[in-house]
Amino acid sequence: MDIQGTSLLVPSVQELVKQPITKIPERYVHPNQDPIVVSNTTSLPQVPVIDLHKLFSHDTIELQKLHHSCTEWGFFQLINHGVDPSLVENMKIGVQKFFNLSMEEKKKFWQTPNNMEGFGQLFVVSDEQKLEWADMFYVSTFPLYSRHPHLIPSISQPFRDHLELYSLELKNLCIKIIGHMEKALKIKTNELVEFFEDAGQGMKMNYYPPCPQPEQVIGHNPHSDAGALTILLQVNEMEGLQIKKDGMWIPIKPLSNAFVINIGDMLEILTNGTYRSIEHRATVNSKKERISIATFHRPQISRIIGPTPTLVTPERPALFKRIGVTDYLNGFLSRELQGKSYMDVVRIQKETDN
Repeated sequence: MDIQGTSLLVPSVQELVKQPITKIPERYVHPNQDPIVVSNTTSLPQVPVIDLHKLFSHDTIELQKLHHSCTEWGFFQLINHGVDPSLVENMKIGVQKFFNLSMEEKKKFWQTPNNMEGFGQLFVVSDEQKLEWADMFYVSTFPLYSRHPHLIPSISQPFRDHLELYSLELKNLCIKIIGHMEKALKIKTNELVEFFEDAGQGMKMNYYPPCPQPEQVIGHNPHSDAGALTILLQVNEMEGLQIKKDGMWIPIKPLSNAFVINIGDMLEILTNGTYRSIEHRATVNSKKERISIATFHRPQISRIIGPTPTLVTPERPALFKRIGVTDYLNGFLSRELQGKSYMDVVRIQKETDN
C-alpha cells in the first residue's frame, strides 16, 4: 500500500486518568478553542434523520431529504440501515473490552514509528504539538491486501470475527448509500458507485476518557474527513460529536440503532462541491468516557478523482483539480488537522479581476 501516514508516538490518555489527576498536563491544554456547546438548549437545529428502508421503497420525499441533508448539512443519522442489531451490539461490547485490555496487552497493538495503524493518536507531527484527550485504535480493513499482518489476526475472539463481519456489512452499506446519492444527484447509474467497487476502508475506534477540566481539552480537533463517506457508530450513546453549521457548533444527539453518516472531502470533490464535507469535532466531559467507531470509505488507492463529468456544467464549472487518491491521503496525513484547509490544495482558484 502506498499511503505513507505516520504519527509520533504519544502516551495513553486512558492510562493518564487512572492516576488520578486534577490538573491537565500542559500539552493537552487547548487555550484558544471555541467553547464547548452543551445540548440542553432546544433552540439548536438537529441533524436530519434518513430512513434507508424508505429509500429502498422508492420514497421520493425521503430521497429529497437525503439530497437536502448532503447539500445543507453534510451529515445525517441513518435509521433502518439493515445491519444486524446483534452484530452492532457485539461490536459495542467488543470495543469496550478492547479498550479495557491491560497496558501490557495493548502494547502488542501499539503504533510504531513507521506505521500509523494500532493504538495511539493520529496527525501528531511535532513534539511541541498540542495533543487530543483521546486514545484511538486505527486499522485498515479493506482491501484485504492493505491489512497490517499483525493487527487484526492478533485480536482475540469473538471480537475479531465480529469486526470482520461488521467491516464487510459497512462496506456494502456504503455502496447502497452512494447508489441512493446517485439517484438524488440525478446522475448516471454507477457514475459514483464504480469508484467504490474495490473501495478502501479503515476503522478508527475512539476512546475519550472523562476529564477533570473538559473545557480546557479537545477530544478530536475540528476537521473534515479525507475520505468519501464515514459511518460512525456511537458505542455508549454519550454526547460529544459536534458539527459546524452556519458558524455554530451543533451537538449531535445519538439515536439508538442509528449510524451517523458524513460526507468526506473526496465525495465533495467527486460531486463538484454539491455535497460538502463538514468540519466536526469531539468534546469530552467530566463524568463518563465516550466511545465511538468511525469507519471510513474511500475510492480504491490507485484511482484518480475529480469532479464527476455530469456534474460539471457551464453554470457550474469544475471546482477542483484531478488528484490521485494516494496523493490526497499522503498530503492529508502529513500535517496537523486544521479544519478543511487541506481541500485548498485541490480547489481551483478563480482568477480575480485586477
